[in-house]
Amino acid sequence: MKNVTIFDHPLIQHKTTIIRQKATPNKEFREIIQEITMLMCYEALRDLPVEAVEIETPIKKTKQNLIKGKKLAVVPILRAGLGMVDGMLSLVPSAKVGHIGMYRDEETLQPHEYYCKLPPDIEERLIVVVDPMLATGGSAIDAISQIKSYGGKHIKFLCIIAAPEGIEALSKAHPDVEIYCANVDEGLNENGYIVPGLGDAGDRIFGTK
Repeated sequence: MKNVTIFDHPLIQHKTTIIRQKATPNKEFREIIQEITMLMCYEALRDLPVEAVEIETPIKKTKQNLIKGKKLAVVPILRAGLGMVDGMLSLVPSAKVGHIGMYRDEETLQPHEYYCKLPPDIEERLIVVVDPMLATGGSAIDAISQIKSYGGKHIKFLCIIAAPEGIEALSKAHPDVEIYCANVDEGLNENGYIVPGLGDAGDRIFGTK
């Protein structure tokens, strides 16, 4: 698919293998989620426009590149997406942060929204929606639909592990959204979890299970 980028960098693959292991403790899991996000952010924002501006070094005046007036918003899908925010902000500290709260009905596997708070100028920003997992795609689809209803236009979706079903569903629902992921796994089990996956990312980030 044209709108899907899968990262094959050895550092990303190495770190993803560590967080997949069930023996990895919560603290290390959180830290590595941030590290992977930072590496992915670096590549996902490769197309930011730049402009030459005049500066003065200790040696002489020169023209060098700065990012050209691009405002950025990071929007985590609660709650697991919170684990990726610091990794984004470490590279783009001036970004605004919105929040979209979703929970999944364990019987129907359908997402339900319970919270949405976005920067007031969301329509002017490049928006990066983050969630460690893209399983059925339901939460990502609904979150992006909500952002668009507030005027958001330029949207990227960043996840660490995706199922083919989720990629297909999100691409079909929002073909204008670029999808970035570190790994595409085998698929979903009968409970809608990614196989082999890494379990429930939210529980592992926050130590709630």
